[in-house]
Amino acid sequence: MTAHGILAERGIALVVVLLVTTLLSALGLALTMMTSTERSIAAGYAWSAETYYAAEAGLERTLKEVSVVADWNDVLGGLAQSTFVDGSPGPRTLGTGVQVDLRSETDLLNCRHLSCTADDMTASTNERPWGANNPVWRLYAHGPIAALDTSGSIDSRAYVAVWISDDPLESDGLPLIDGDETTGLNAGKGVLQIRAQAYGPANAKQAIEVTIRRTASRIRMLSWREIRR
Repeated sequence: MTAHGILAERGIALVVVLLVTTLLSALGLALTMMTSTERSIAAGYAWSAETYYAAEAGLERTLKEVSVVADWNDVLGGLAQSTFVDGSPGPRTLGTGVQVDLRSETDLLNCRHLSCTADDMTASTNERPWGANNPVWRLYAHGPIAALDTSGSIDSRAYVAVWISDDPLESDGLPLIDGDETTGLNAGKGVLQIRAQAYGPANAKQAIEVTIRRTASRIRMLSWREIRR
C-alpha cells in the first residue's frame, strides 16, 4: 500500500473515531439529562405529597379547635383564633426560600386581587356570585407544620395557613354572622367553610376546602375537596 493510501485510511479512521466519540458523548449527555429529569420529577412528587399532608394536618387541627368553640360568630368575627399561629399576619420567608405574604393570600381568597376594597368584597363575579353574602375569609391558623408537634417528631419544611368563612348560601347578607335568625330560620346556621393551604419546596402548594355543620351532638362534614391549581 502506498503512503498516500495509508494516510487516507488514517484520515478515515480519525473521522470514524470522532463520530463515535461525539455519539457516545451525546448519549452520555442524554442519559445524564434523563436521570436529572427523573430525579426532579421524583422530588417534585415527594414535595407535593408532603405539602398535601401538611394541609391535611392543618385542617385536622382546625376542626378539633372550632368544634369546641361555643359561638362560631367569634370565629367569623376574629375573636376566636387558633393557638397555632407564628406571629402577626404578614410576609413570611419559609425555610425553603419560598416567599409567602399571608395578607395577600387572604385578599386573593376574598376578591382574587392582592388587595381588596369594600366593593371588591361584595362584587358579584363568576367565582363569587353571592354579592353581599360573599364569604369573608379570615386567617385562623398559620405556622410551620413542624411546630404542630412540640416534641420535634415532624420532619417537614412545609408551612400551612388555614382560613375560615361563613356559608355563602346564606341569605342574611351578614358574612361575619353565623346564620342570623332575627327574622326567621336560617338554613346556614351552624355551617362554616374551612380552607387549609400548605406551601412547600419548589413552590409546591396544596389546598383542601371543607364545609362543616354543627349538630346537637357532633360536627358533620358536608363537603370535602382538593383545590387544584
